[in-house]
Amino acid sequence: MSSVRNLLRAVVLFGLSIGLIVPGTGVRAAPSVSELTQQINKSSAELERIVESYNRLNEEIKTTRAAVAKLGQRIGPLEQQLAQARSEVGRLAVTAYKTGRLRTADILLSPGKTDDLAGRLGALDQLAREREKQIADFDQAQRRYVAEKAQLESALARQTAQARQLAAGKKKIEADLAKLYELRRRAYGSATSTSTGTAYRGSIPAVAGSAGAAVRFAYGAIGKPYVWAADGPNGYDCSGLTLAAWRAAGRSLPHNAAMQWERVAHIGRSALQPGDLVFYRNLGHVALYVGDGKVIHAPTFGEHVKLSSVDMMKPYGYGRVR
Repeated sequence: MSSVRNLLRAVVLFGLSIGLIVPGTGVRAAPSVSELTQQINKSSAELERIVESYNRLNEEIKTTRAAVAKLGQRIGPLEQQLAQARSEVGRLAVTAYKTGRLRTADILLSPGKTDDLAGRLGALDQLAREREKQIADFDQAQRRYVAEKAQLESALARQTAQARQLAAGKKKIEADLAKLYELRRRAYGSATSTSTGTAYRGSIPAVAGSAGAAVRFAYGAIGKPYVWAADGPNGYDCSGLTLAAWRAAGRSLPHNAAMQWERVAHIGRSALQPGDLVFYRNLGHVALYVGDGKVIHAPTFGEHVKLSSVDMMKPYGYGRVR
């Protein structure tokens, strides 16, 4: 939870900084375009960090939910087997008590006949011990599964609570960014100086194989808006776009830049090929390399998917989807 508290603390401090730059009394002159752009860029980077943290939690929650569901499927049949074993042992005990001569138990124990009463009693005792062992095994397994399920459900509740906190922090930054964009629009006539949401009309490089499918998808996404925690079809965040591009190529990636870094094969700059992933901001941002020194990425709040230089910012590393 400490990481969540740190993020929320950063959100509060950021909110205070927003208040400082918005003129309320007329004492300070309106900020310049350069000052506004610098503040927007800083705020956007902070927003993306929170969104990617939110995405990681969502991925972890999916994993936990799947594990809980799998355990539930295993526990159901186990409970039925346990009840059946207890019932069988109970019937043996009742039959032995009521008949005295154990005729019914004798039939259950062997298809043949035996005149050895001691042998029959020994066989019945052996069967009873086996049944009791089954019950003990089932009880132990059930306790283990139920305890594991409870632990997973507790983790799920904790992760869900963390996701709510991160979502609240994200909304706070989005609201502060909206104020900045509105201030820019009022002062200078435009809320953003970035892409306008125009679809790509140029030629798409011919790339073979699954990487080609990912590249073609990314070009088709150009002009669509940045939407936090989204993986299409109407909007994307950075890891949502790379996820969707490779999903179109039949490959699965998690919805988080750092988790994608963990999944791909790490390569050097000189080995870059179309379809590879390029990571930035200490694994806080990811883009799809499309060749000729270009990447396609979903930049940040208020912008649209666009084609940019691979050196739009200093790359953290490069990865190939396996």
